[in-house]
Amino acid sequence: MSTAEEPEFIKSDLSRPLTRNGVSVNVEIYGDGEGRWILEVVDEENASHVWEHRFASDGEAFAEALRALDEEPLEFAVQQGDQPAQ
Repeated sequence: MSTAEEPEFIKSDLSRPLTRNGVSVNVEIYGDGEGRWILEVVDEENASHVWEHRFASDGEAFAEALRALDEEPLEFAVQQGDQPAQ
């Protein structure tokens, strides 16, 4: 009986918790087994933001995570619920 082969993902040493501009996330970078790198940013509500683009290096993926947190921090910020009217 054979099983479908799944790609072997390699976790980058650059994967880490990170706080920038008051926003805390977990940056996850994985090798796709084909020489490219996948970037995932997980916010405080455990929502996953995965880039469709594959990166040439894990350093390039990490630089993109920093850029996104600097230029688009609200994408990853925990949103406060609407306050009831008084």
